Amino acid sequence: MAGETERKRGRPGRKAAENAAPSSVQVLDRSVALLQLVAASDGAVLTDLADQSGMAPSTAHRLLTALAGHGLVAHDGETGAWTIGVKAFEIGSAFLRFRKLGTIARPFLQSLMETTGETANIGIEDEGEVVFISQIESHAPMRAFFRPGRRGPIHASGIGKAILSTWADDRIRDLVLHSTLTPFTARTCGSPGALIADIAAIRTRGWSIDDEEHTVGMRCIAAPIFNEYGEAIAGVSVSGPSVRMTDDRLALVGPHVLETATRLTAALGGSRL
Repeated sequence: MAGETERKRGRPGRKAAENAAPSSVQVLDRSVALLQLVAASDGAVLTDLADQSGMAPSTAHRLLTALAGHGLVAHDGETGAWTIGVKAFEIGSAFLRFRKLGTIARPFLQSLMETTGETANIGIEDEGEVVFISQIESHAPMRAFFRPGRRGPIHASGIGKAILSTWADDRIRDLVLHSTLTPFTARTCGSPGALIADIAAIRTRGWSIDDEEHTVGMRCIAAPIFNEYGEAIAGVSVSGPSVRMTDDRLALVGPHVLETATRLTAALGGSRL
């Protein structure tokens, strides 16, 4: 009895703690979780969303109501179903600028694949990583494959290093200081000094080389793509097995990749300052 009295007077119970005002970060995390659950369904009722998210129904309802106020979700009063809102579509549509890049790049990637016989890719930088957005696969039985949407380390990627080569050294050092240069293979640039030295060589050569730095047995050549402000917004690459991508072949393929990046930059209305 004394313990029960102490709990009532002092520490709140589990439900009381759950209903206590969460931090703004917790509110955001929970709201995004609910938004993702709503987006994944064709209409979900409150009890289902509460169960799936692990939230109390009252908490889920409060957050859903807030999201609805911003147009991110909508509520059907008759069925009780919550669905994705128009504003969420508008925000998501902003990603179409990258889809546009992928669409424009397709014929360039096709031509590059046919010229080199290897898989051609295009990717963008996002928060210190590379995201592949489009690809034309080689017809060879042994070939590289990167699923669109796949993320990769910027320091162990041909496209990543091509983009890094356009950054100022201070910006590269800042990235290195706030991230880990994970060594995927014995060839990975696992130290700031090695990465900076490689970047210097890329600037001189015009294209980057992923020399089995992420995957043993695979090599990649890449060059940056620029917008109208001279900023690198993406990179184009050719990837293939090391048995075909020999040193002599790299020297032959590199100029083709650089030319493709230059033509694609022009097609996007960009320029390399």
